[in-house]
Amino acid sequence: MTLSRFVTKSAFRNKRRSFLTVSSIAFSLLLLSIMLSVWRSFYIDKGAPDSALRIMTRHKVSLANFLPIYYRDKIRTVPGVVHVVPMTWFGGTYIDDKPEHYFAQFATDPDEYFEVAADKSMPAEQLAAWKKDRAGCVADVVIAKKFGWKIGDHIHLQGTIFPANLDLTLRGVYTIDPPTSGLFFHTKYLEESVDWFKDTAGFYFTRVDTPEDMPKAAHAIDEMFHSTPVPTKSESEQAFKLDFIATLGNVKAFILSICGAVVFTMLLVCANTMAMSIRERTREVAVLRTLGFTRGKILRLLLSESIAIALIGGLLGVLVATVVILFMARPGIGLPVSMHMTTATAAVVMMVAVFVGLVSGLIPSYRASHLGIVDGLRHIG
Repeated sequence: MTLSRFVTKSAFRNKRRSFLTVSSIAFSLLLLSIMLSVWRSFYIDKGAPDSALRIMTRHKVSLANFLPIYYRDKIRTVPGVVHVVPMTWFGGTYIDDKPEHYFAQFATDPDEYFEVAADKSMPAEQLAAWKKDRAGCVADVVIAKKFGWKIGDHIHLQGTIFPANLDLTLRGVYTIDPPTSGLFFHTKYLEESVDWFKDTAGFYFTRVDTPEDMPKAAHAIDEMFHSTPVPTKSESEQAFKLDFIATLGNVKAFILSICGAVVFTMLLVCANTMAMSIRERTREVAVLRTLGFTRGKILRLLLSESIAIALIGGLLGVLVATVVILFMARPGIGLPVSMHMTTATAAVVMMVAVFVGLVSGLIPSYRASHLGIVDGLRHIG
């Protein structure tokens, strides 16, 4: 019998217990994979290459504070800036407030928006139709397919932040990779619907000429408005997204606490399984000692069993997580659509599995391998 076959047969001697342990580890590592993928999407991924040319300028105090509309022309004067559009989050309700009916909604200037967001593409005739229709809108192809929208359809949004209900007409469908699940309409239409919103904007979406211009332009914009009653904070598109996420609370601490709880739970489950398995085989270990197996070899055999169970659970967890993450990274779910299982994430999860298997099996394996032969043969249990 080979060493690998011996370890496999020993690890799955009690098939029900081993199956439950592998399932528990797989489920735990599935959750860990999702949390790590969310973390990567939020805090590590740099976004699309085109995002390196864009700056988000918002109120320095809060995203909830608006900026004057004349800031747009002032920002145009900054060296390196080529296009600027006002952007305002509408946050209306479509159909109802269920998560599956959620999508981002922004008021903007159609004459220049696609010059800033150049990574979005849409037929020229649809863009021209949007520019001509004050109550027109454009939407991501993914949410258009999801809701069955076609050009010319009416889309009704009930205001939650703004006291206005909008009746929009779909004039265009754009594509972008990855999908953004967004809808955009005329800021003039929102101004006509809400009197106090006139001559303001939620933030400014700015495009610069080269990536090297981005940090210099951002600094210049903030310096321009530093001493005004309405100071600004200009940052990259990715940093802006992180600021928006921060409004939800301490997301980092939340993700880290879940990951810590997952690893701790796996350690308890795997340690309990190995302790029970090794205790039941105390006499068998003593017999191996009488046959010439050294303490070190027995220790390696027992640890190999623990690591094998954890690795099988880890592999299943990663495979299932890959499918689950593909399902979760869809528009309307509420998670980043760019989220995916990467090789680095899978490697980290598998290393956690090895760590759990090693640590959980170390103490019971060491005790069993160092138990005296006579004491082991006399053991009853």
